[in-house]
Amino acid sequence: MSEVESATTELKTQYAAQVAADLERNTKEQERIGAEVAALQEQLSALQHDQSLLVNLQRTLGAESLEAGSSKEESVKAAKPSLPRQASAETKSGRRKKATAAKPKKVAAKTAEPKASSPAAKLPTLVELIHNHLGRQSEPRSSAEISTALTQAHPDRDIKPKVVRTTVEGLVAKGHVQRTKQGSSVFYTAAETPAADNSAEQEPVTA
Repeated sequence: MSEVESATTELKTQYAAQVAADLERNTKEQERIGAEVAALQEQLSALQHDQSLLVNLQRTLGAESLEAGSSKEESVKAAKPSLPRQASAETKSGRRKKATAAKPKKVAAKTAEPKASSPAAKLPTLVELIHNHLGRQSEPRSSAEISTALTQAHPDRDIKPKVVRTTVEGLVAKGHVQRTKQGSSVFYTAAETPAADNSAEQEPVTA
């Protein structure tokens, strides 16, 4: 009976170790996928912002082109000599009044155009903010400290600590950030990238 009990205990220990390893691997995979989802959501919100700006610009340009086309048709019709001199003089005076009345609209459209045509600067993603923040630090920082610093530096953005933690873990998985443990606390530092990697990353942009 003692041999059977020892074999059973050993088998249970092996199963427990296997389950613990699988659970840890599953947790890390969830954190990595969560970080990628958060980064994709940042990119999606930036693209939606750019789309709204482009739609407003397209509407402004379309309204201006229609107004220019209507004024061109009026000038072509007025150029045809189908009436006597007196009637043509009245037509010219009426055309001048229309032109002077139409000028403020064009000026207003042109003054309103720069507001819509000046696209806002592209906001940096959460991944870029975290990477830049860690690159400026001389000591390791926890995810809570990173979240607090980014919230103070960018009060207009909704930065959540949970998203910051998953994003930092994603950077760790990609090798951009190093993770160290001090007791039960986890700290992060920016990983040093060789100059050769930077040059390789910049080649497609210059091409």
